[in-house]
Amino acid sequence: MKTKFRILKQEGHARRGEFETPHGTVQTPVFMNVGTQGAIKGAISAADLKTLGCQIELSNTYHLHVRPGDGLIKELGGLHRFMTWDGPILTDSGGFQVFSLAQLRSITEEGVRFNSHVDGRRIFMGPEESMRIQANLGSDIAMAFDECVKIPSPKDYVARSCDRTYRWLQRCKTALAQYNREEDAVNPGQMLFGINQGAVFHDLRVEHMKKIAELDLPGYAIGGLAVGESHQEMYDTIQVLDEVMPKDKPRYLMGVGTPGNIIEGVYRGVDFFDCVMPARNGRHGHLFTWQGILNIKNEKYARDSGPIDPVCGCPVCRRYSRAYLRHLFKAEEMLAMRLAVSHNLYFYNSLAKRIRDSLDSGSFGQFRRDFTEILDKRI
Repeated sequence: MKTKFRILKQEGHARRGEFETPHGTVQTPVFMNVGTQGAIKGAISAADLKTLGCQIELSNTYHLHVRPGDGLIKELGGLHRFMTWDGPILTDSGGFQVFSLAQLRSITEEGVRFNSHVDGRRIFMGPEESMRIQANLGSDIAMAFDECVKIPSPKDYVARSCDRTYRWLQRCKTALAQYNREEDAVNPGQMLFGINQGAVFHDLRVEHMKKIAELDLPGYAIGGLAVGESHQEMYDTIQVLDEVMPKDKPRYLMGVGTPGNIIEGVYRGVDFFDCVMPARNGRHGHLFTWQGILNIKNEKYARDSGPIDPVCGCPVCRRYSRAYLRHLFKAEEMLAMRLAVSHNLYFYNSLAKRIRDSLDSGSFGQFRRDFTEILDKRI
């Protein structure tokens, strides 16, 4: 398959690139903003995402299938039109939610049967079903349906799971190609990313990566991390995979992470990141700054007339004080969450841009030394 990814520059293993999608070209490394149900939690609109520097919005296959229904979204013109976002969208496969939310589930070769976390109704999802839902949504990047194995798990179970995930990926590729050919396809240019699994067993990771690379997909993700292993175990796994992942395809580290994690991921060759952390932490008053992480609810900010971060150019920092934002949280005003999440998303998108700028100028190594540790520290 002709790659839509171009590497513009490289510093060590870190890559500066561009990825072409039906809804625009993405500059990488990139942080994807997580709008699970077609919206960022914290009252952030699609128009806000433009202001905050978002390049890719990420939504969830499982949640949108359960509510309002992917058929309804297709009927209304697809997810782009439904949420009024004209940029690229990635949809995850629903696999992680099936394995993390479902209380009762049974896994077979065909797929997974489980109960909806919303109303308890029985649902079946396999590779074809996941691809059909994502085709109905019309995202630019569809993620393969896989099993996210908890860490730790017995090695023999992880090995069997990897084999099944590979067979599921083959079915995903066949199904999505078929759906893209349909006359009423929402987004006939929709692309499939495969997902590498194997927990923290390096031999299983490498073997699985080599097999899925043979399918020549537009991109590949590293899944099943940030679920209980140490940061070092995660970094070691990424480093091992760097040698066997296709050099000419984008690499996506799923569900990661802190600002320091992102910098270290880029250092090891990763191009795409996503995480609920900036929105989730923001809703609780934990704000990311270039000096570290602060808790805006602390008493010391009660009379602080300065911005959240004096070097931040986001709309919140340009207008509001720490004292005002602290007051909003204490008064339990909805605006508190909106402003805090806006700031955090702007910070994460700016972090990705500054990483790109440092790669462009050949100074990423210095950027890594300056910021990896400080950005994850609490003030």
